[in-house]
Amino acid sequence: MRIPPDNQTVSNGTNGGVYSIALKYFLSCSAALVAETVTYPLDITKTRLQILSHATTPAGTPQQRGMFRVTFDIVRHEGALSLWRGVAPAIYRHYVYTGIRMGTYEFLRGKWFDKKREKTFSAWKSMTIGLFSGAFAQFVASPADLVKVQMQMEGLRKLQNLPPRFHSTWHAFVTLYRANGFFGLWIGWIPNCQRAALLNMAGLASDCS
Repeated sequence: MRIPPDNQTVSNGTNGGVYSIALKYFLSCSAALVAETVTYPLDITKTRLQILSHATTPAGTPQQRGMFRVTFDIVRHEGALSLWRGVAPAIYRHYVYTGIRMGTYEFLRGKWFDKKREKTFSAWKSMTIGLFSGAFAQFVASPADLVKVQMQMEGLRKLQNLPPRFHSTWHAFVTLYRANGFFGLWIGWIPNCQRAALLNMAGLASDCS
């Protein structure tokens, strides 16, 4: 039986690792795309509720609005498709976020996991790498999150008879960049990164272990 050269074995192992990461990335992004599209009306409803919680009636009393009332008002005044306003940057964010967090996790895991000395990758190492991977990926993807939220609020401008600020996702990126500068695209990145880090500390570590 012919034994393949060492360099061929290494090459096959490397290709297999790249293929495995690429497959995980593709499947994760596909699942995220479907999940984001299906649940996005809940996301835009949540954003509207957070904004409208500070609104008051002409008499100065707080407006009482529930989730179903806000969703119904969006459909009635803005159209059913408005429930998916801003879904494009949300999907773009997943492709950036998922790729970076998985790639960073797999890279750091390969560097930190000594297969000769360790039989399994310890939980605290997985959680540490998951924490860092989630925070780093969210930091890179934060501009897409900002654009998503800004586009979600366009419906309120329409109800106030104000002209739309954005005509597309790309136009929203450019407009926000011109208004706030490059670093303005990362407004709110600290709480976003904290949330992503905590979610990935357990979730990503268990999925990729």
